[in-house]
Amino acid sequence: MEEANEEAEHKGWCDKELATNEHTRKEKTDSVETLRAEIDELTSSVAKLTEDVAELSKEVAELDEAVSKATSLREDEKAKNTQTIQDAMAAQSAVAQALTVLKDFYTKASEATAFVQQQPEAPEIFDKPYKGMGAESGGVVGMLEVIESDFARLETDTKSSEVTAQTEYDAFMSDSKVDKASKTKDIEHKTAKTQDDSEAMVTKKEDLEGTEKELDAALDYFDKLKPSCVDAGVSQEDRGARRKEEIESLQEALRILNGEDLP
Repeated sequence: MEEANEEAEHKGWCDKELATNEHTRKEKTDSVETLRAEIDELTSSVAKLTEDVAELSKEVAELDEAVSKATSLREDEKAKNTQTIQDAMAAQSAVAQALTVLKDFYTKASEATAFVQQQPEAPEIFDKPYKGMGAESGGVVGMLEVIESDFARLETDTKSSEVTAQTEYDAFMSDSKVDKASKTKDIEHKTAKTQDDSEAMVTKKEDLEGTEKELDAALDYFDKLKPSCVDAGVSQEDRGARRKEEIESLQEALRILNGEDLP
């Protein structure tokens, strides 16, 4: 009976230890699989974020280069337009002065011719007042007036072109500023996320290492339980049934010796 009690007690202990160990092994196995999946996900996230930051940084650098180039071109164009406008205005002023001189000359010449014609016995050559090469005859004055008009048009066109170019440049600079601010913010966000994910990955790897050790310990303990609780030649139930049969057989033999009738 004492042996039966011991075996029953041992069986109860084995059942409890095996159940606890099975629960531990399942729990740790699930945790290991979950941690490995989370680490894989974090690894992919860090790689993608790092790639995104590199691409955004490249785009910001290209944007800075485009802004610098556009600014240089705008400064050169503005300087050229400014000079062109100044030259056109100066040319108009010079032509206007020349026209004033010529018109004054032609006026005085015309008056002189008229005066001579008023004198008795005026030479035949002065039969008509002297007109010179006036605008009406397409002479020098007319040519200068065309030139003056050309310079005026050049001034107007250049000023218009300058306004258009400056407007386009200002719009480009505004758009570039907004674009750069957006990309810079994305870089900051993704860089911070990369740092967070990297730190989380380190923590997960440490957790995985600890959990794997706990799983290994549970597996080792299961191996130690096997000889006495699992892999014994005969199961606890079989040994109990055999022992019951032996006791019944002994009790039957005892009754025979006592002369008792068998059932």
